[in-house]
Amino acid sequence: MPPRRRTPASDAVLAGAVDLAREAAEQVAGLGPRGEGLVGDHLGVRVEGDRLLTHDFACTAAGYHGWRWAVTVARAPRARVVTVCEAELVAGDDAVLAPTWLPWAERIQPGDVGPTDVLPRLEDDDRLVAGFAATGEEDVDAVAVHELGLGRRRVLSRDGRAEAARRWYDGDHGPGAESARVSAAGCGSCGFFLPLPGAMRQVFGVCANGWSPSDGTVVSVDHGCGAHSETDVEVRREQVPAPVVDDQVLDVLPVA
Repeated sequence: MPPRRRTPASDAVLAGAVDLAREAAEQVAGLGPRGEGLVGDHLGVRVEGDRLLTHDFACTAAGYHGWRWAVTVARAPRARVVTVCEAELVAGDDAVLAPTWLPWAERIQPGDVGPTDVLPRLEDDDRLVAGFAATGEEDVDAVAVHELGLGRRRVLSRDGRAEAARRWYDGDHGPGAESARVSAAGCGSCGFFLPLPGAMRQVFGVCANGWSPSDGTVVSVDHGCGAHSETDVEVRREQVPAPVVDDQVLDVLPVA
């Protein structure tokens, strides 16, 4: 049976060095903008190991709710001289923290890139594969073979196509758009609908109707708008009162 590991006990000498620990924290913290101290109440001690202990003090700096100053102290065996090892500002359990940092490729959203913005090349992009690799998309593979060594180095991967299709279908030009919900027919039956090639053809196309708010954009077959080529509405003639002519009244015009 392996020997039981001994839990370090609190050290009375180190636990009593509150003033020394506070002085170290104040030296690290400095003063606030109005000359006020930034080290608050003593919050307690934490045993780190044999003759190694940490004093915690509240941080009173604005914007640092839940943070604390941690000052670690130690002493040599059989010595009563306390030494400060380090003093730092650490986050507590209820500390206000910044959101977890994400690389730009994970933060960027559709519409974030402006007309003059340029993004760095993403070497490992799951949405793309080498131009000579088979993607499973007949039209894309045919273009890649034709362009081998001459055209695009990378083309859309299966994951890239799926991501684009999901974004388009859930966006403003899919079946959930307001114009699609009130439209009498979907884009798939419109004469201005230009289907995309390959597997995308079953779900997406491009609108070529200059009267449509979706002109020049990718739309789903079940999208729709009021400019559908085959829908119609009853046209009512405007009720314009007929003019009344009184031919019994003559207008006298002066002759030069």
